[in-house]
Amino acid sequence: MSKTSHPSDERNAPLHVPVLAREVIQQLDLETGMTVVDGTVGAAGHSRLIQNAINPSGTLIGLDRDPMMLQLAAKQLSRENCYLHHGSYLNLNDALEELDLPTLESVDRILLDLGLSSDQLADNARGFSFHSSGSLDLRFDTTSGTPAWKLIQQLDASELTELLTEYGEERFSRKIASELTSHRKGNPIRTAEELADAVERAIPRRFQSTSKKHPATRVFQALRIAVNHELVHLGDALAGSLVSALKPGGRLAVITFHSLEDRIVKHAFRGESWHNLTKKPITATSNETRMNPRSRTAKLRTAMKK
Repeated sequence: MSKTSHPSDERNAPLHVPVLAREVIQQLDLETGMTVVDGTVGAAGHSRLIQNAINPSGTLIGLDRDPMMLQLAAKQLSRENCYLHHGSYLNLNDALEELDLPTLESVDRILLDLGLSSDQLADNARGFSFHSSGSLDLRFDTTSGTPAWKLIQQLDASELTELLTEYGEERFSRKIASELTSHRKGNPIRTAEELADAVERAIPRRFQSTSKKHPATRVFQALRIAVNHELVHLGDALAGSLVSALKPGGRLAVITFHSLEDRIVKHAFRGESWHNLTKKPITATSNETRMNPRSRTAKLRTAMKK
């Protein structure tokens, strides 16, 4: 755990544009002096706005599983009362304990933005983009876990079918799993480009032409969720660390980007620990979706700890 630093070798500004930025700040209902956790700090798009609202006496704590994103965040945030930590929001309590601020017992606000960053998509080494020639890794933290290419090698056709169905809601999961397992016998998939090509071979052309999304979108989503245990982290944190770290009356705001995440958040906010503040999720305006297409599927839900 360390305060942010600003190295002398300045990089270009982050590519990522935060979604629902105005709505997030409104829902968090921030005040000067608050302690706020950005559990998915990313390139600090939301955190910069949070800092402006809670400074000069507020404290910002940013967590991320991706070391690359923490480096970007450190260059975007003020040094004062700002702390960045490499880790998951699932382990927020451990991070707070390690921080060991004398006045910190619990926090006022928590934000989670569960989307994939544009900066991660641009990282060719991990294969987040369909057109990446780098290794099909898909892990946020490459120091732990199993990369996606290896997972494809390890699972049999039925296991791959189940994974693509459960985490990708992919209607052609069986055909795609068959193609992947057949393909790996002679020419194992190692890159994102190779995976995208294999998916396109498996899905009938007539269905590809009617979709606005890349045909491999759900497959990449499923594999990314699997290697990062994303839904497990979210469900466990909503019942554990996110509740225990917040003060009574504290607020949690969560931005999701697909129905699997949104269902988990919606169900959790109906539980006994939370008072739901958004009966219907907040979505992007038509102007925002024109300016930032990533915001098209974003849903923001907010709850207050009872």
